[in-house]
Amino acid sequence: MKTIYSEILKAKEKGSKLLAILLDPDKITLALLSVLIPKINQSPATHLFIGGSLVTSNILDELIITLKRDCALPVVLFPGNPSQISDKADGILFLSLISGRNPDYLIAHQVQAAPILKRTQLEIISTGYLLIESGTQTAVERVSKTKPLDRSNIDLVVATALAGEMLGHQLIYLEAGSGAKQAVPINVITAVAQNIKIPLIVGGGIKDLQGIQLAHDAGADLVVIGTAFENDINFFN
Repeated sequence: MKTIYSEILKAKEKGSKLLAILLDPDKITLALLSVLIPKINQSPATHLFIGGSLVTSNILDELIITLKRDCALPVVLFPGNPSQISDKADGILFLSLISGRNPDYLIAHQVQAAPILKRTQLEIISTGYLLIESGTQTAVERVSKTKPLDRSNIDLVVATALAGEMLGHQLIYLEAGSGAKQAVPINVITAVAQNIKIPLIVGGGIKDLQGIQLAHDAGADLVVIGTAFENDINFFN
């Protein structure tokens, strides 16, 4: 039964805010999970995202199996390319980098991934992915060879998000990038949230609990924490 997206929709309707912890397989070890999972279980997280711009480790399946065994949260793939697909997860954000003009990240990787996904039971959630300028070149910009949207050009960001919604995406994801110096501006989050009807995800550059709250208050339905939790597993204490 496909439930991840329907639960996100229900949360949006109720005004309940969601939180995902993003784990990059290249930045954690299986040995660390015995310490990491209790911290996740004690956190307010509602989802686990798994992936990264470049994943070179071969622990993806085992990582997901261990997480699902010891953690009740839905595990959702957040892939940088088709090689990061695992049928051990519960779902996948089927991303299209609509802020850029590199056809590989707009459609080519998706075409490669489609036959693989067809053979799985993963819940596929179409996601319009927008990279927002963050004060430094992030891994997403470097790997995708695309330029982020100007953080001060709110009209362009809103128009891009609207185009994603009109194209049929189920989610819009505003991304500052892993390790970003600056998070997505609050006024950008608010403007996008006020103009789209589908759920809004915001991630990148959020360094503390106040940042999560500000993004939620601005209109984000789901906030993603990655680097801050990787750097400090006591982040939610």
